[in-house]
Amino acid sequence: MRVTRQVKQILGWYEGEYPGVKTNLARILMQGKLAGTGKVVILPVDQGYEHGPARSFAPNPAAYDPHYLFELAIEAGLSAYAAPLGPLEQGCDSFAGEVPLILKLNSANSLSNLQDQAVTATVSDALRLGCVGVGFTMYPGSDYCYQQMEELREITREAKSKGLVVVVWSYPRGGKVSKQGETALDIVAYAAHMAALMGANIIKVKPPSKGIDLEAAKGTYDKARLPDDTLADRVRHVMQCCFNGKRIVVFSGGEAKDNAGILEDVRQIAAGGGNGSIMGRNSFQRSKQDALALLEQVTGIYLGQK
Repeated sequence: MRVTRQVKQILGWYEGEYPGVKTNLARILMQGKLAGTGKVVILPVDQGYEHGPARSFAPNPAAYDPHYLFELAIEAGLSAYAAPLGPLEQGCDSFAGEVPLILKLNSANSLSNLQDQAVTATVSDALRLGCVGVGFTMYPGSDYCYQQMEELREITREAKSKGLVVVVWSYPRGGKVSKQGETALDIVAYAAHMAALMGANIIKVKPPSKGIDLEAAKGTYDKARLPDDTLADRVRHVMQCCFNGKRIVVFSGGEAKDNAGILEDVRQIAAGGGNGSIMGRNSFQRSKQDALALLEQVTGIYLGQK
């Protein structure tokens, strides 16, 4: 595999990183239809924990089968597939080497009110399954955020020492963050920055909405007069908050939307300099034919096509 100039430039951002981590990061960046462009589209399927099986898979019953999800990521030419332990175990042999795998190491569920996640898999599991990386969710602002940060510190140390990429889902909630403010520009930018500070190689956040939630930040944002009218403006600021664009940041697809809404968000993310999308329900809840058609359009936007 010969990496492109764009990928070499991105790898150069990660100074002081283990060569093994850079190798696995290159595998993600050189995979699928976006190979070599510096852009990525990742399929995440951790919603079975988060929302339960029926809410996740009943809209497209084929997705109850873990093999279907591997096939979707491979046939769509995506950059990687991220999931908890069970689904990856169920397909890692049949699809070995066909798509880079990211093992999600912690999980929450909607039967609990706690703003916390349990560690449900290990770095050793990721190595056993042939994964290129591990994923971890933290909730900046929650009563458990300091514990989560300490867990992430130890997981990051172990994973990177074994050459694994660290992907952080940084989803603010609780504390001084209002429910509406979970996607506010200042809060998303803060959460993304915290993931970068923790050593994340890839950062996943929600697309930021217009508005400032943290009272202490309002004066600063008013004085700076940062453009925030469009999603592209807001994405640009989030990227700035991740070492001035020197970390890979991907933006979630969120709740189910129609194709037009999804594609407009992707256009805005691309225009704002985002590195890509991580799309779960908006892909696997559609039929395979419809999902493949949508993902073809998404990758086309990141390739510079209309």
